[in-house]
Amino acid sequence: MSLTDTQLYTAIVTPMKENGDVDLDGLASLIHRQDEADNGVLVLGSTGEGLALGLEDKKQVVKTATSLNIEVPIMVGVGGFNLRNQIAWMEYCHDFEVDSFLLVTPLYAKPGPKGQVKWFKSLLDTAERPCMLYNVPSRTGTEMSLLVLKELAGHPNFKAVKEASGSIDDFQQYRKTAEDIAFYSGDDGLLPFFAMAGCNGLVSVAANVWPKETHQYVDWCLDGRGPELLPLWQECTDTLFKWSNPVPAKVLLQEKGWIENARLRSPLTTEEVDDISLLKNADNMIQQWYTKTNK
Repeated sequence: MSLTDTQLYTAIVTPMKENGDVDLDGLASLIHRQDEADNGVLVLGSTGEGLALGLEDKKQVVKTATSLNIEVPIMVGVGGFNLRNQIAWMEYCHDFEVDSFLLVTPLYAKPGPKGQVKWFKSLLDTAERPCMLYNVPSRTGTEMSLLVLKELAGHPNFKAVKEASGSIDDFQQYRKTAEDIAFYSGDDGLLPFFAMAGCNGLVSVAANVWPKETHQYVDWCLDGRGPELLPLWQECTDTLFKWSNPVPAKVLLQEKGWIENARLRSPLTTEEVDDISLLKNADNMIQQWYTKTNK
């Protein structure tokens, strides 16, 4: 199975115990829910608090995710600004049944176009797996340069881009620059627009709490039915991002009984959520839509 055979990847949260340790049983349960919905799984992305976890925690997450009897692909996040550490991390993952990597632009350092090309080429050369490059300037402080696409589009491990700048114009510029590369929306609520502009799929936060529902949402958007879905899904996904991701997702997952604890690693905290009824209402709306459309 190639990376792009999967239209929906869920950027899975990393559940924690009350003492702050990673809840590996809880993680396995969440991944099985995604498998039942036929959604690919991304572990250790920003939604998975990958940068807040220690190396041993990250190793345990990968060991757990790749040990499960599931049919869907596992993608592993690679992020930071220490190249040697990222290369060592990818080499560690080579010993497990990891299907692909998500490579984010370097954090904090704000490299220029040539520095970005060198960074991504080093990671792509190391990968031994298909890779999705990730543009998310709101988190990294750096927008992926068009030079990256021009210089690296022919690399055998470069298969896709996750575009999360929130700009359709940027998305279209990227597509024109690398027409043979697949593009995934990194914004749940913007998928109807990105689908009309020609994207290939979605890397989703919403699918954590609405696995089957989001799968249908993606199918419909890619079939040209996005406009009819826009009001409902825009409202509900806006609620899911009212507070810093993944705070609302974890709170709602606990409310639904899918994880035992909504705890996050500092500096994130559930104390930011001052009105859980907004999340519960969004959950009810999405479930009602799914039930109505599958009668």
